[in-house]
Parts: sequence; C-alpha cells; structure tokens
Amino acid sequence: MNAALRPDELLLSRDLAAPLYRCGEIEGRWRHVSTDWPYVIIAVSAAERPNSPSEYGFRFECSGYPQNLPTGRPWDIDANAPLPAGRWPNGRSILPSVFRPGWKKGECLYLPCDRLSIAGHDQWRHEHPSRLWNPERGIVCYVEQLYELLNQGDYTGAIGA
Repeated sequence: MNAALRPDELLLSRDLAAPLYRCGEIEGRWRHVSTDWPYVIIAVSAAERPNSPSEYGFRFECSGYPQNLPTGRPWDIDANAPLPAGRWPNGRSILPSVFRPGWKKGECLYLPCDRLSIAGHDQWRHEHPSRLWNPERGIVCYVEQLYELLNQGDYTGAIGA
C-alpha cells in the first residue's frame, strides 16, 4: 500500500482487498469501479427486470472511514454524476422507503448504515440493529444491504422503467 495515502483511505483500500469484499466481487454481487478520495464508486448487481439495468452505481463519501459511517447515493457511472431520480431503483413497498430521491435532496439512502440518514433516527439502533454500520465489516456492511434490496422480490426495476 502507498504510504502517501491517508489512514482512512488506507483502511478502505484494505477492506476493498479483503476476502469478504473480494468474495462478493467474485460472485458478481458488486464491483469496485473507482476511488477518488474521499469518494469510492461501487456497482451493485440487481435482479433482472424489464428495461432496468443489471447493476446500479453508488458513490460513497468515506472520510474518516471506517469509524465514521459512509454516506452513499445512486450514481451514474458513465456520466460520473448523481443518478437522475427517474432511474433510481424502485419496488412495491420496501425499496421506495430506502431509495427516496427527495430525502436529503437525494444525497443519501434512507438506511441505518448511512451517515446522513442515521442522524435523528436514534430508534433505529433498537429497531434495526442488523442494519447499523459495523466498522469491523467495513464497506461490505453497506453494499451487502444494497445487494439484498436489489435482489429481492420487492424490487421492480428502475423508477422510469
């Protein structure tokens, strides 16, 4: 590893190379696209749905990683820009509660493992303990939840599909 990297960047690099993350890559659940510190872009595979992508990009802001929670948002990998609201993942009940383009101006996902969303939601610590950020598991803690959401029966595809 490069000694010029910041400690938080080194720790993220370590987690992206760790067996837990790499297994997900090998299994095709997610893939590391790029890192431009403090941002990392990861593509997460989605179940096949008509007129919907096979994966969604997410950009995570990871300053202070892993002790500080990252915050993630849907990302257009090709345009290197926020994913337009009409292309966000959608579903019947669960996904619309997580992928909410109007929540915090689309800058984060409504999940207990997200830095911006956990603020003001102290009840989540008791209601959703398995969905809280776990610095021991690192970025896998977040991307696993995204993969599960995008590959369950509730997922119907992109909003505009």
